[in-house]
Amino acid sequence: QVQLVESGGGLVQPGGSLRLSCAASGSIFSIKTMGWYRQAPEKQRELVAVIISGGRTNYADSVKGRFTISRDNAKNTVYLQMSSLKPEDTAVYYCNEVPPAKAYWGQGTQVTVSS
Repeated sequence: QVQLVESGGGLVQPGGSLRLSCAASGSIFSIKTMGWYRQAPEKQRELVAVIISGGRTNYADSVKGRFTISRDNAKNTVYLQMSSLKPEDTAVYYCNEVPPAKAYWGQGTQVTVSS
């Protein structure tokens, strides 16, 4: 059973940066397409960044040029480097497969962008 644990969130001022981490258990991590999702209050969860096992990436238009997804298969970890953060980036951030597996949703990590 794969478990995903997100960390690295916090409170940051507009224009600031954060790096999120998603640590995965399970040896099949390296063959999965992984993504970062976020859910803002009273909004639906959305996919913001994707990385395939070969390293190719894709981003939602709202974060393109500001967020960078990466993975370290040796450490079974996916990262999300976020820069030039905006108040509208405030949300709980989750990692999961793409498409998401219901059983893999973790607790997420809260990101709050506010002055």
